[in-house]
Amino acid sequence: MLDAIKTELRLRKGEIIDEVKTIYFGGGTPSLLGKNEIQELLDVIGEHYRLGDDPEITLEANPDDLDHNTIKELAESPVNRLSIGIQSFFDKDLKYMNRAHNENQAKESLTLASTYFKNISIDLIYGIPDLSEQRWLENLKQAFDLGVVHISSYALTVEPKTALDHFIKSGKYPPIDESLAKNHFEILQKETSQRGYIQYEISNFGLEGYFSKHNSSYWMGAHYLGAGPSAHSYNGQYRSWNVSNNTKYISSIEKGELPSENEQLSTKDRINESIMTGLRTIWGVSLDEIEKSYGKQYRDKVLGQAQKHLDQKTIKMENGHLLMTSKGIFLADGIAADLFIL
Repeated sequence: MLDAIKTELRLRKGEIIDEVKTIYFGGGTPSLLGKNEIQELLDVIGEHYRLGDDPEITLEANPDDLDHNTIKELAESPVNRLSIGIQSFFDKDLKYMNRAHNENQAKESLTLASTYFKNISIDLIYGIPDLSEQRWLENLKQAFDLGVVHISSYALTVEPKTALDHFIKSGKYPPIDESLAKNHFEILQKETSQRGYIQYEISNFGLEGYFSKHNSSYWMGAHYLGAGPSAHSYNGQYRSWNVSNNTKYISSIEKGELPSENEQLSTKDRINESIMTGLRTIWGVSLDEIEKSYGKQYRDKVLGQAQKHLDQKTIKMENGHLLMTSKGIFLADGIAADLFIL
């Protein structure tokens, strides 16, 4: 698999001409990689792409993957940012979400990681049925007490045909309650704000200097290249994705063929995507950029469709940018859809 990924990176070396400022090891279990394997992948990137000085290099991991030796080895590699899928510091919540780790592993992995890494992000899930306000506050307090500099927090969603979907439909677990999720979200906003975190994207909260550079680039429309099974890429005109089957992926690469499909994005697709991602951030949607890139008619169209929400004060206009207000932030996806060019 590693040989195939390295080969894919070589085959696609002309696709990214901009300076590479962020690298993200995500999906699957990248924490299984040793420092030498990580270095080998980075060497290929450094050889065939224009790597910037001191790039942000993030690696995703689950708490049950992070024993002391693993964390120590990662700290000896070029990885300089960890993203740990904590989800909750309580067994009751973790069992509900069918997570492989327990609350002790969640706390221990984060405590250990904090001795080697400063730039750590954790994921926390809210909106879990039976998650009281007090337990949600204790989840957040654990993160604050352990010095976490970045929190990504999402409402629980139920995917079709999963174990959780089956348990809810069979009555074993209660259904998702949107009002509960909204309440948890408001607590999250208040508690993070009081401790100096900036909500720079709807689900992301970082201390000054610790925003995710990788994800911020994505939300700002930067081009990116994804290597490996199921990886997605974007070059401003096309979106592509690799086959998800490992065997088919390796077989294609061994033949010198890229195992991917792509779709060309229309002008409307690109504008709508910039609306969808931009509205979620503190930088908002630049009407000047829409006019510069696509023409005044599209700027006027977006502004016209935004008027209802400007009147309702769910969005606001500042320096030519459309931004979410505190009143509209929990409704961001629906508001973005209202602004889409059809």
